[in-house]
Amino acid sequence: MKETSGRLLRLLGLLQMRREWSGQELADRLDITTRTVRRDIDKLRALDYPVQAAKGITGGYWLGAGAELPPLLLDDEEAVAIAIALRTATGSGVAGQGETALRALVKLEQVLPERLRNRLNALQIATVQTPETTPAVAVDVLTAIAAACRDQQRVRFRYAGSDMTRTVEPHQLVSWGRRWYLVAWDGGRADWRTFRVDRMELKTPVGPRFTPRALPGDDAAAFVACGIAQRWPFRATLRLHAPAESDAARATATYGSLEPVDEHSCLLHIGSEDARSLTFLLGALTIDFDVVDGPELARELRATAERFAAAASAGLREGK
Repeated sequence: MKETSGRLLRLLGLLQMRREWSGQELADRLDITTRTVRRDIDKLRALDYPVQAAKGITGGYWLGAGAELPPLLLDDEEAVAIAIALRTATGSGVAGQGETALRALVKLEQVLPERLRNRLNALQIATVQTPETTPAVAVDVLTAIAAACRDQQRVRFRYAGSDMTRTVEPHQLVSWGRRWYLVAWDGGRADWRTFRVDRMELKTPVGPRFTPRALPGDDAAAFVACGIAQRWPFRATLRLHAPAESDAARATATYGSLEPVDEHSCLLHIGSEDARSLTFLLGALTIDFDVVDGPELARELRATAERFAAAASAGLREGK
């Protein structure tokens, strides 16, 4: 009986992990026969888990939506990751979700084993609420777009300032600061586009399914960063002292777009509100760089460096 119960938990974990499994895949994962898989599926259904099935060569099993939310099976890493995400969500830019995330976090922490609570405390995230400066995103809009990305279904919407209904193939949602962006293929423009979710007015129902396209660079976050950098009022180009494929250089892709130069360096095309804002952003870089294009930025960097050097000298004198 204990072995059977353990196997049911592993089966449930597999069904929660992926959208659909064939009977043979489940049998191989659990080292049992497909007949035993069918019996175990029936046992899960008896426990009110809405496991659905389709017959035939292309058939399989999947966990459908039920009238009530069934218990979820989480391993240690997943439980800690969800707890961290809930703590972060308490200060997210999603409308009405701060208090909801806090309630869910309290429930989760209450049932966590002590070893996981200790790990979570070690990863404590201190958050400070700042004045809301960006429009909040409606949670139903965000979840509807996320589901369309997952199910590969087109979405229709009106964008702020336009009466035209647009139809796109959603690729991925990207969170940038307190804003959410959708990377999608726009058939009307025959090109990839980035849309601010808070400006999207969704039309229902969703459109038909589509075959996913390959995103240039295969990095949605970098695609959004590049698009945002091109729209900043102040822009500059830096030469980083690291190759474009290095981890140090790739970490800067969230600030702009990279352009390979040689095996020792690359160019970072970056933007911000003004030279002063960009100066303090660059202070977070852990890689040396030169200003290639942006004389105003170079002057601001020098003035800031002189201020910092003077402050450091005064501190050293007082320290003596």
